Amino acid sequence: MNARVKRKDGYAPIGAYAAIGDGRATALVAADGSIDFLSLPTMQAPTTFGALLDPERGGRFVLQPTGRFEVERRYLDRTNVLETTYRSKDGAVRVTEAMTTQGGGQLPWREIARRVEGLAGDVELRWSVEPRFEWGKTQPRILRRGGTPVAEGANLELGVHVWDAGEPELRDDAICGTFRAREGTRSLVALCATFDQPIPVPLRAHVERRLDETVDVWRRWLEGWEWDGPWSRELERSALALKLLVYAPDGAMVAAPTTSLPERIGGDKNYDYRYMWVRDTAFAIDALMQLGLPEQVHETFCCLLRVVRTTAPDLRPFYSLEGREAQRMDRLDLRGYRDSRPVRYGNAASSQLQLGSWGDLLETTDLYVRHGNALDQDTASLLVECLDRVSVIWEDDDSGIWELEDHRHYTISKIAVWMALDRGIRLVDHGQLPDVHVDRWREQRDRVAEFVERRCWSEEQAAYVEYAGAASLDASVLRASRMGWARISRDRLDRTIDAIRTRLDAGGGLVYRTSRERDAEGAFVACSFWLADALARAGRVDEGAEVFEQMLGYANDVGLYSEQVDPSSGELLGNFPQGLSHLALINAAGAIVDSRDADASERAGAVGR
Repeated sequence: MNARVKRKDGYAPIGAYAAIGDGRATALVAADGSIDFLSLPTMQAPTTFGALLDPERGGRFVLQPTGRFEVERRYLDRTNVLETTYRSKDGAVRVTEAMTTQGGGQLPWREIARRVEGLAGDVELRWSVEPRFEWGKTQPRILRRGGTPVAEGANLELGVHVWDAGEPELRDDAICGTFRAREGTRSLVALCATFDQPIPVPLRAHVERRLDETVDVWRRWLEGWEWDGPWSRELERSALALKLLVYAPDGAMVAAPTTSLPERIGGDKNYDYRYMWVRDTAFAIDALMQLGLPEQVHETFCCLLRVVRTTAPDLRPFYSLEGREAQRMDRLDLRGYRDSRPVRYGNAASSQLQLGSWGDLLETTDLYVRHGNALDQDTASLLVECLDRVSVIWEDDDSGIWELEDHRHYTISKIAVWMALDRGIRLVDHGQLPDVHVDRWREQRDRVAEFVERRCWSEEQAAYVEYAGAASLDASVLRASRMGWARISRDRLDRTIDAIRTRLDAGGGLVYRTSRERDAEGAFVACSFWLADALARAGRVDEGAEVFEQMLGYANDVGLYSEQVDPSSGELLGNFPQGLSHLALINAAGAIVDSRDADASERAGAVGR
């Protein structure tokens, strides 16, 4: 697909990026060939390349033609290997690049391989490795070790290896070079990064082989793919995008690989999403189950259980990749994406009470069991403790799904508690949990339902409102359809869907997340897919499919979504690629297909009768 990069004051549009990764780190590559974001050695570390957040001080790894060019790019079929074709008046070249793996496993170092093939004419290209370690605080030391150009700093060693790509030039703060690509030529630029380790010097043949093997690795991961329905390409791309967010050593999934990309240009709602959210992980497991990827489901579910054990029976909204409580927030001395400050490292919401975490954990467990799996005794004990805890604290106010500073009785939080207790009771009925406390859970579940019906419903608004006593609406309440709230009040839930669709509408299928945030941020991508999901579950399948189809137009040229979209321009906003957006897409597609199948079965049954 065609991709245009028009940088503004050094910044590329968020939608101009593609992502490559190896299960430990994820790099964002602009369509003009500049890797502008990469944290090393892991997704949660400080940046080594951070031009996305500060073009002057952030650092980058560039490979591009020296003259004017047009760009066309794609991911190779069923992979996260990026292929970019540059065309200029002098000819055309193709760049194939990836963070490589080895035979399906991980290398002991991080490796970015960028292969250049001449397609036509004679094209001059330049490359430049310009690291700025520790968020730009540490300038690199440039030197040669054993003949290899190396940039070092912050205990990182970046070895730069080139073959038929010009002679490396060592400058004070960069390693760079130029070369010409003619029809039939093949060049290679590779970056090998180590942390507190010696510097590897690979053979060209080995790097080339790993680049080719990485194509096969991604395709093998999708071999178990099970999807018999429309939008298979979009779901395939979403699944692959999610895999880029999985920390391969143990299956943890970050919400996004970036920090501080703004929800409004020039605004201060810029957060670090490089953590494992209980909510997003739960959604991911649900999505992966729908796509028939049971090994990834098991790995990520076990990782979720491992991290919540560290604080259970209390739950945190999110955890570090190592399963610890997340780092407190620091503000960095960086310019910020298009002057959107502050730039944050860490997330201050880590200590918040979010009652929805209990619902997400129990819903995920129930789905895991319903897909034919079973719980062990230790997991059952853990979940009993969590259920006992939430049955006591549900009457507290919390920060809600959106991690707000205002503590209130948020409607979606209470419905999530109802779901936690309801799924706990169901797990008892299926013999997966002991029944010693089930009567208490049943009593508290009914009390929660009564609270929501009495205090969170507004006849004046004709909807479940954002929180008890509010006049505002919250699109996250659409998730109640997926939680099974129709068992409590189908009529009220249907009226809420209509109210949200009307009053939070941002045009073109887009939805704002709350009434109060309409002027402070873009439209929230996941909320639109939640609307499509809710409409389908309400029996309005064609309406849900229409919203879904509209939302497909907001992906960038390689099929990736950010957190939000500016309704006036279509510009992508927020951290990118955003796991929650891709998860909501997959789950909405599943709801639409399942509802259509159910309708077809019902019609066939009626004909049979």
